[in-house]
Amino acid sequence: MTHYSALPITPSALKELRDTDDSGQPMRPYIAGVEGAPIDSVGSPLRCCLRGIEPGERVALVSYAPLRRWAAATGAEPGAYDEAGPVFIHADECAGPAEPAGYPAIRPGALRTLRRYDARGHIAGGRLLEIPEDAGTAFDRALDEAFADPEVALVHVRAVEYGCLHFEVRRP
Repeated sequence: MTHYSALPITPSALKELRDTDDSGQPMRPYIAGVEGAPIDSVGSPLRCCLRGIEPGERVALVSYAPLRRWAAATGAEPGAYDEAGPVFIHADECAGPAEPAGYPAIRPGALRTLRRYDARGHIAGGRLLEIPEDAGTAFDRALDEAFADPEVALVHVRAVEYGCLHFEVRRP
């Protein structure tokens, strides 16, 4: 069984998202956990540093199109498979993940979809995963299964409930 690395949003993409997100909207920062904040986001996953939001942090919910950005870098043409979804980021530059290994924001019982993409950026299958207590082993097995198909170039792990990207894993 292979251990995989969850990839955060790149610093260059974050810089762009802090100006205008992938749906063309300006970033609207707010302070998490204060009365009057537009959304109760404390504990929600940050895609810039792969950890939960803490009270008092300056954050934003932005639209992010990870497949579109990957395709631009690789020359892939995802066509109709291109999509944007909501992600939380720090509104100001951050240091990124504290640890390079592991799977972020794992909560036993949560539902995740592991969507597989080929080198063209087309969906090449997927699966549903209910996160068990031993989440790391379950993710390793699901990703081993995904990358057993030689056509799979990357996998997006998304929340079933909201569709947000939790993290991306590329072929080792």
